[in-house]
Amino acid sequence: MIKKIITYTLIAGLAILFVWTFWFLYQNSQKKPVVFQTDTLFYSDIVQKSVSAGSIVPRKEVAIKSQVSGIVDKLFVEAGQYIEKGELIARIRIVPNMANLNNAETNVEKAKLQLTQSETEYKRYKKLFDDDLIPEAEYNKYLLDYNQAKESLRAAVNNYDIVKDGATKQAGNATNLVRATVSGMVLDVPVEEGGFVIEGNTFNEGTTIAFIANMNDMIFLGKVDESEVGKIKPGMEVDLHIAAIDNKVFPATLEFISPKGITEDGAIKFEIKAAVKIDKTVYIRSGYSANADLVLQRRDSVLSVKESLIQFSGDSVYVEVETKPQEFKKQLIKTGLSDGIKAEVLSGVKLGDKIKVIVDKPKM
Repeated sequence: MIKKIITYTLIAGLAILFVWTFWFLYQNSQKKPVVFQTDTLFYSDIVQKSVSAGSIVPRKEVAIKSQVSGIVDKLFVEAGQYIEKGELIARIRIVPNMANLNNAETNVEKAKLQLTQSETEYKRYKKLFDDDLIPEAEYNKYLLDYNQAKESLRAAVNNYDIVKDGATKQAGNATNLVRATVSGMVLDVPVEEGGFVIEGNTFNEGTTIAFIANMNDMIFLGKVDESEVGKIKPGMEVDLHIAAIDNKVFPATLEFISPKGITEDGAIKFEIKAAVKIDKTVYIRSGYSANADLVLQRRDSVLSVKESLIQFSGDSVYVEVETKPQEFKKQLIKTGLSDGIKAEVLSGVKLGDKIKVIVDKPKM
């Protein structure tokens, strides 16, 4: 009797387990209804822009070079210092070329000999002229020779002083003193005291002593791709984002677009320049990297829809508008300006319409 009870119990348990398994599998095989989310239209500003990478540099940067060769004896400025035009930057100790120095010294001695001879002849003929023994025209010839000999000696001495010391004793024109040719900030002093410098000539531009620039007149220098250069023009507004200065946009105005492109990384690019409006509360250093947003087109406060809600079928553009809860119909729309995230809606839908959110948007 007990065995029968156990047997019936096992059979009943197996039957219940079978029924439950069948019910579980049946429930899992049923697809749950898909609930689509919706989004609405909104008013927004849409800006279509081109981005150019570049840097902030002074409009005019002047390289101050040495007029003579020699050793930097003394530096009077350092980077970051403001100086006025004509202020002393450095003093060069001239190391004279021995051949040039010897030639200059020889020319001085020759000029002295010539002067001595001219002076002797001048005095002799002056006495004859005073005694009315020679005409004035003949006397004047020897007077001219004497004056020319004095001038030749003076020029030879000055040349000797310049070759030896870099300055003339009479006029005090020191070519070994390097002075600022413009007013502004000293950006860099690439030489050090004790370093050797060379003068500029036909074959060499010479050693740069300092770089000076006006830091109140800055420009953005960048490049744009050839596919976008036709969309921009001088006078356009530019928004600058400087990497070293967070959360601040600097306005600028496009001034220049290069008429000639250059090849860079396999693409043709054109150089652009934009005048930066300086904010006196922020210190901008030369060489800051920056990105320029060039505003190509702009729409302010227009009816907009997210790009992710828009669908395409051939040449048709449409969205799915909810007519009843979880029931949608295709509605053709006409779009305007787009910035890649949102698009301007010109017609087809209105504010308040609920648009179906596409989970897996088909690829075009």
